[in-house]
Amino acid sequence: MAKAAEGDTIEIMSGEHKGKKGTVLIVRENSVIVEIGHNTVRDEPIKTVINHKNYVLV
Repeated sequence: MAKAAEGDTIEIMSGEHKGKKGTVLIVRENSVIVEIGHNTVRDEPIKTVINHKNYVLV
């Protein structure tokens, strides 16, 4: 399984955000920080942390 790099698009395979796609912002040793959307009310990005085994590259 290949780890994602910054800027890659991934699809989340488990958890609360299963099935959503997002852009990798930061790569950590055991996980990635992903932007999965934008909150228009607060005008801020929606981010989440995903373990490397819980996503696939798109």
